[in-house]
Amino acid sequence: MAFAKVAITMDEKLLQRIDRMVKKHVFPNRSKAIQCAVEEKMMSLDKSRLAEECSRLDPKFEQTLADEGISSESEEWPEY
Repeated sequence: MAFAKVAITMDEKLLQRIDRMVKKHVFPNRSKAIQCAVEEKMMSLDKSRLAEECSRLDPKFEQTLADEGISSESEEWPEY
């Protein structure tokens, strides 16, 4: 994975909290702490977007599609 160096500005109290976490060996350094925080936030946003998209689905229509798929495929399934 390629990495890029960036400069950020943040609240001093937040930076102090990060430094305390580094000092306690929760993270090896500031960069890793901030990288983990950004990754977690991005995953959270992705999940909320997925949930929002799912909430727009029509359950009855989706069930109809699923039922049609199952009934058309059932002839292809082996007998048990």
